[in-house]
This record gives sequence, C-alpha cells and structure tokens, in this order.
Amino acid sequence: MDKDLARLIERMFAGLNHQSAAASIPEPETLSDLLSSQVILAHPTQMLHPQPKVVTYFATAAVEMWQRSIHSFLISASLTKASPVWASVSGYYSSHYSMRAFAHLFGFFRLHRKKRIARLDNEGGGLVLRFDKRNANDGEHKFYWRVVSQHPQLASDPFFYIFRDDISESDGAHRAKANYSDHIDQFPVFLPLDAQFLAERVDRIATLVISDVPVPNADDFPDADNVQFVAYHRLVKFRQLLDEILGTKNRFWRVHRNPPWRPEKMNFSVVDPVFAALYADR
Repeated sequence: MDKDLARLIERMFAGLNHQSAAASIPEPETLSDLLSSQVILAHPTQMLHPQPKVVTYFATAAVEMWQRSIHSFLISASLTKASPVWASVSGYYSSHYSMRAFAHLFGFFRLHRKKRIARLDNEGGGLVLRFDKRNANDGEHKFYWRVVSQHPQLASDPFFYIFRDDISESDGAHRAKANYSDHIDQFPVFLPLDAQFLAERVDRIATLVISDVPVPNADDFPDADNVQFVAYHRLVKFRQLLDEILGTKNRFWRVHRNPPWRPEKMNFSVVDPVFAALYADR
C-alpha cells in the first residue's frame, strides 16, 4: 500500500464522517464548477490550499463515478445477447468510469472547459491543490487511463494500462469500433432484459478462471466476455482499495460500498487464488 495515497484518501473521506451518508452526494457538476471557479486563465500554473469542501468532493466524486461504473457494467451484462453493440459500449464505459473513479481518488480532475488539470496532493502536514494547463495529450480517455496506470499503487497491476486506440488489441480500439465504425450490422432479435440471466452472467464473470488478463480486441468485436471481465475486475479493485484503507469505520463508505440498486447476489467477489496468481510472475 502506498502510504502517501492512504493518507490522502483518509483526508478526503474524513469530513464525510460528520454528515448523513444518505444525503452526502452533492448536485451534478459541484466539484467541476467549484474547481473551475478558482482557475485564473492568465496563470498556466497555480497552487493554493484547498477548501475543506473541495477535499470532500474529490471523495464523493470518486465513489459516484465508481457506482456509475457498476451501473454500466450491469447494463452491459444485461445486454450481452439482446444488443452486442451496446453490451460492448456500456462495458467499455464501465471500465472508463472505474479509471475516472481511481483518478479522482488519487487526486486528479480534468477540467474540460477551463483546459486545466487539477491535482490534490499531500504537502507537509496538509494538502495542496495545484492547477496546470493541460496539453495536447490530455484528452479525457488518454489522461485518466494514463494517470491511473502510472500511479505507484497500480503501476504493476496488469488490469491497468495506458489508453490506446491504434492497435486492435486494446480497450480504445474496441471503443472506437463500437462508436464510430460503419456497417457493424449486429442486430439479434431483441429479448426483454431478464433478472435471472443477469445474475447468472455476473456470477460467470466473477468465477471465471483465467491464466492472463484478457484485453478486448476490436478484431473480435463485440468481444463481450473480455470487455465485461476487465470492467468487473477494475470496479472490484476500487472497492477493495477503499476497504483496505477505510474499512467500515467511515460512515459514507460503509453505506455506499454496497449500492442498494445492485442485484442481490452481486457481492464483488473474484476467484482469489487465480486472481492472486496473476501477479506472482510479474
């Protein structure tokens, strides 16, 4: 465990112990609007001491984005047979939302309209908020996948890597094909969503035995098995990280770690022996 990261996360979540967890998710765009209001466009770089509410909003933004990942994963799993194209699209976005959730947890936030990267970090006995002008390589997907995969906490984890869309074997190329290619022409007879099918699909993904991390491949589109498999493991890893740092002592995380709208049998499990073995030779 990265000790600096643990200290940062504990500071982010500390304020959430003093309010009702049920009503603690702020209004849409609260964090982005608050950060944007502090940007001085004439200054390519700024450093300031963050307001306590800004620190807290990084925590709530991370958890809400993680829940968005879960919801997208469930949509993907539900649509596996009914709509292979949308199963692929929503499966990719489940992974992307997990990347964003990790990035916010690590203190990063990309401001689109203000063209800045906000970074919350430890400094001495407190915290500092830094704004840097973003560069041409800081697009939404490239930026978040890069800062997460290069962070010391996840740099050696094979489920996390930079965003690429220039090779077929990549999440990025798979997304591009799903969103932008013409004549995909995959329209099976539409079947109503089935709760039993969803439960069985989630259980299959959670218990799947693997020998290596499968990367979605655009040549095998829609490749739902691999898209959903990596998405599921990424969202499970977010929950495991917060459980390791916060446990159940934080009121907010204790409530939100098990979204009430998830399927009853979705318990965020993975096949531990095989899962752990992935890292033994790396």
